[in-house]
Amino acid sequence: MKQAILDTDTISYFFRGNNKVVTKVDKYLKQYGFINISVITYYEVLNGLFYKDAKKQLQKFEEFVRLNNIVPLTLDSSKILAINYADLRKKGINIEHNDVLIAGIALTNNMKLITNNISHFNKIKGLEIENWSIKEL
Repeated sequence: MKQAILDTDTISYFFRGNNKVVTKVDKYLKQYGFINISVITYYEVLNGLFYKDAKKQLQKFEEFVRLNNIVPLTLDSSKILAINYADLRKKGINIEHNDVLIAGIALTNNMKLITNNISHFNKIKGLEIENWSIKEL
């Protein structure tokens, strides 16, 4: 299995106890020992938890982060995402900036992106996507 980076929605499903996601995360952890999330996902989750004033959830998330890997936004990932996003905009396709940033981080680090948001991410050239929240065919 190729290393993967979990999108914000997948992290949310994990913390809500989605059985399919929890099972996939457990399987992934047995192989790699840690989960990858982007610094953008870290920001998005923190933003939501601070907004809701969810102190217990915030504590659990911070503990999760300490045990896992936050993948940074780098100059290389910024350039890759800028090229991809410019190409999409020329074609009249708009994607949220945070999604483009997450995709750039995944591409730069040669990671598969785990997300339920297939409709946005499948527009990004070269990005390998998998959805852990649905039943495999």
